[in-house]
Amino acid sequence: MASSLQSLQGTLFHHRNNHRQTLIYNDTPLFLKPNVVAHKKIQPLHSTSSSITPSTKLPVPSPSDTSLDLLSNYLSTKNYRLADDETRRLIIALAGEDAQSRGYVFSSEVQFISSNDLVAIDKLWLETSGGRYGYSVQKRLWEKSLKDFNKFFIRVGWMKKLETEEVEQHTYRSFPTEFMWTEDEKEVPEGHLPLTNALRGKQLLLNILMHPAFEHVTVRDADEDSAGATVEKTEETRKIGLGLGNIKSKYSF
Repeated sequence: MASSLQSLQGTLFHHRNNHRQTLIYNDTPLFLKPNVVAHKKIQPLHSTSSSITPSTKLPVPSPSDTSLDLLSNYLSTKNYRLADDETRRLIIALAGEDAQSRGYVFSSEVQFISSNDLVAIDKLWLETSGGRYGYSVQKRLWEKSLKDFNKFFIRVGWMKKLETEEVEQHTYRSFPTEFMWTEDEKEVPEGHLPLTNALRGKQLLLNILMHPAFEHVTVRDADEDSAGATVEKTEETRKIGLGLGNIKSKYSF
């Protein structure tokens, strides 16, 4: 009887050991879905249309959707047209399932994209273009433009000057034919790529530029810009009546 009891106890002990839950913590490469996902709460940048609470389930993109391999290949061969398309697709995938299902990103969804992911995308653009393309470049140029989007769009070549004799006017380039995809970056305005769709306004681009991933970006030649800021603003005010501020409102990219 004692022997049978000892045998039964041994069987139960062995059964418990075999079914004991083990927690595994793996070092997960960037863009791969970890075994356990823990999201850091990020407050909306410039939108009050949505809020995040500890119970909110944030979107998690699949590994195949967010691999950087294709973007790296396009950039390494200077195929900027396809690299721009792939960057846009990555931003949509990283923003979550809702963005993927509709095919574009709401400005309030930019907060769901991790800093590591945005920095990784930006780094590929920087390295391939010799520091002329990327979101961090655009952030610097936007600040040098006194955070004026019309000036920024003209500066990076997203707008073109209209051929008029009376006044100076600019209009948005037509996508994709009027944008510049040449392999020689020096022939293209600094910060021209990647493009951000402004069809629904400037808020999406603003939230990307203001993302914590690019908090480190500083304005080069800040003293020079600051010295001319007052004169530039005065000149802008004077010329608005002459048509310099007359920008066509239809976005085409």
